[in-house]
Amino acid sequence: MINVVEASIDDLEKIVQIDGEVIGNTSRRNYIENSIKFGKCIVAKENEDFVGFLIYNVNFFECAFISLIIVSPSSRRKGYASLLMDYLVSSSPTTKVFSSTNRSNINMQSVFEKNGFVKSGVVDNLDEGDAEIIYFKSKLSCLPKGD
Repeated sequence: MINVVEASIDDLEKIVQIDGEVIGNTSRRNYIENSIKFGKCIVAKENEDFVGFLIYNVNFFECAFISLIIVSPSSRRKGYASLLMDYLVSSSPTTKVFSSTNRSNINMQSVFEKNGFVKSGVVDNLDEGDAEIIYFKSKLSCLPKGD
């Protein structure tokens, strides 16, 4: 059974383990811990195994911004990133949800587009020679249409 829920502080070690598996270190531990404490981290679990997590904030022009989506390498291409995004968009405290990825990250661009996010702009000079593409999705576009 697959569950997507808000993370609790008891989940910290498992989330940090997934993050470390992907980036090769645990340097984001404090960031993850603070995100959990502020209720801005959600996790995807299959049965009781943690397979991914998403961190967001509402500091991007007072809109929700997905700052990090991590799925365990052994669990990729199974729809977990999409489940995390869907959960956030549907439960977002704001009607607009943004995120970004590097121009070189073709896989993540595909995930955004597959999930109904549209390109909203480009920011140069964050990573030398690799522009950041901003993506947007309206929570309103996810609501059922009335008659």
